[in-house]
Amino acid sequence: MAFKDFYSILGLTKSATEKDIKKAYRKLARKYHPDLNPNNKAAEKKFKEVNDANQVLGNAENRKKYDQYGEHWENAEQYEKAKQQYQYSSQGKSQEDYSDFFEHMFGGDASRAQGQHIKFRGQDYNAELQLSLKDVYKTHKRTLTVNNKNIRITIPAGIENGQIIKIKSYGGKGINNGPNGDLYIRFSIINQSQFKRDKNNLHLNVTLPLYKAILGGSETVTTFDGKVKLTIKPETQNGTKVKLKGKGFPKYKKEGEFGDLYLTYTIKIPSNLTEKEKNLFKELEKLR
Repeated sequence: MAFKDFYSILGLTKSATEKDIKKAYRKLARKYHPDLNPNNKAAEKKFKEVNDANQVLGNAENRKKYDQYGEHWENAEQYEKAKQQYQYSSQGKSQEDYSDFFEHMFGGDASRAQGQHIKFRGQDYNAELQLSLKDVYKTHKRTLTVNNKNIRITIPAGIENGQIIKIKSYGGKGINNGPNGDLYIRFSIINQSQFKRDKNNLHLNVTLPLYKAILGGSETVTTFDGKVKLTIKPETQNGTKVKLKGKGFPKYKKEGEFGDLYLTYTIKIPSNLTEKEKNLFKELEKLR
C-alpha cells in the first residue's frame, strides 16, 4: 500500500495545532460526506482518506507515533517492545544485526530476526462518526470505513453526543499471531431540530396565541415521532410547562423505553391592532 501523507490529505503541515486538525477534518468530512455526494465514488474515496487522516492526527498518541515512524506508526509500540526484548537478549550484537531486526519488524525476512516468538497485541484504532439527532432516534445499521476496511455496525437508538463504544478486535492486526487491537468510535451528534435534548428527555418551546391562552382551546404540537393534539386550559400563563410522558428520546439499549417531552408555552402578543381591537382591550382593562 502506498504511503499516505495524512497532513497533506487534510491540507495541513506538521506544525498544525489540534484545533487546526479538528477544523480541517470537520470541514472536509462535511464536504465529502456520502449523504451530500450520493453515487460519487471520488467523494467516497476522499471521505475515507479524510477519516483515516483524522483517526491518526486527531489522536495525540497516534500523531506522535506517526511523526516518528511515518507509514509504520501502527507498529510503533510493538517495535519498541520487541526492540527492548532484542536488546536485552542480544547484548554484543552488531549494528548490522540491529538493522536486520528492524527489517523484520517492518516486513523483512522473519527467519533473520531474534525474538520472533513474542506475540504483540495490535494497535487500537480511534474514529469519529457524525450523526444527526434523527439518525439516533431509531436503532439502525451503518457501514464505516476504517483503514480502507468496511465495517458493518449496529448503532443503538438513544446513543449520546460524545459517547464512545468499543468494537472488539477491529483495530490493528496483531504481530506474530497476537490478538488484534480494538476500534473505539466516538459519536458526534449534530442537533439541527427544534428540540433540545437532555439525555432521554426532550424540551420544546410552543407559541400560543394570546386569545387561546386566555380562553383555552386546542393546539397541535409536533413531537419527535408525530403530531399530538393538546388541550389548552383557559388562563394559561406565559412560561407554563407541560410534560408529555413517553414522548421524549429512546433510552440507550432499553428497547421500547422513552424519556419525556417537556413543553414550555410562550404567549404571543398580537401586533398591528386595529382601532376596534384597541378599544376592546381598553374596555377589558376597565372591567379588570
